[in-house]
Amino acid sequence: MAMYLTRFSYTPETWARMIENPEDRREAARSYIESVGGKLHGFWYAFGEHDGWNLWEAPDNVSMAAVALAIGAGGALSSMETTVLLSVEDTIEALEKAKSIRYRPPAA
Repeated sequence: MAMYLTRFSYTPETWARMIENPEDRREAARSYIESVGGKLHGFWYAFGEHDGWNLWEAPDNVSMAAVALAIGAGGALSSMETTVLLSVEDTIEALEKAKSIRYRPPAA
């Protein structure tokens, strides 16, 4: 299964609701990814550009996209970015395949 890193930020309204009624959102996140056959590996809040980070495992990009779309459509987030993570082994395989690609820069 593929690994994914998601960075997200809540809307001010979402923060206000969570201040009024604090809630552990890990269980919600876990249920979303498990509904497509995946697993939540971590959930953190942070200071800085993003309010939080998730580390997920999903069967494929379509499954992860479905989770991201469902969460994004919910209206609680002001931003959400998901990055597909490559294992070291996958990266080495890609490097090996890159050897056979004869790239030519534009206008060269």
